[in-house]
Amino acid sequence: MAAINNDWLDALKEEFKKPYYKKLFETVNEEYRTRQIFPPADDIFNAFHLTPLHNVKAVILGQDPYHNVGQAHGLCFSVKKGVDVPPSLVNIYKELHDDLGCTIPNHGCLTKWAEQGVLMLNTVLTVRAHQANSHKDIGWEEFTDAAIMALNSQDRPIVFILWGAPAQRKARMLNNPKHLILKAPHPSPLSAYRGFFGSKPFSQTNDYLRAHGIEPIDWQIE
Repeated sequence: MAAINNDWLDALKEEFKKPYYKKLFETVNEEYRTRQIFPPADDIFNAFHLTPLHNVKAVILGQDPYHNVGQAHGLCFSVKKGVDVPPSLVNIYKELHDDLGCTIPNHGCLTKWAEQGVLMLNTVLTVRAHQANSHKDIGWEEFTDAAIMALNSQDRPIVFILWGAPAQRKARMLNNPKHLILKAPHPSPLSAYRGFFGSKPFSQTNDYLRAHGIEPIDWQIE
């Protein structure tokens, strides 16, 4: 695992000393040694690497990484260029187009968002090939909860975009009145028509940032 070395390290350093993290580290190392695990080990903490804590303007919470070959690269909902755009991301792009008029890109790499301050965080950071949720409850949730609590305690406005029930359960940790919490159904084809479409998360995020004197996000993926 490529170590976290920006200001997230200071926010999370106590986690690395806890017994659960030691166990998590050993479990994950053993999994990478003996099975096919995604994302590549050096990409596990990409969300933190690409979006330092002081840069975070918005947070999109996902569940666990994509579990097919070549998809996951450490950012929720994002896939590497050259990989088919997954159905949930197809729906995110549809909503982006309807909300802000952005043209729909021909790839699914969301690094541009991360580099502008959108923390693209899965609550579980690794997965076995072709087995969704296979690394649930091995300790990642405790680690990413610590990251969410660090964000909650920031003394500046941050927008939390919570799609689907698992992400929305994290709202109970978010009690800082400076932050905006946006909830909608998950963009998956199973639930997108229950209110994800038309939820306008992108314009709402930018309106909130502008209202607080913060540079909005250019959501257009080239």
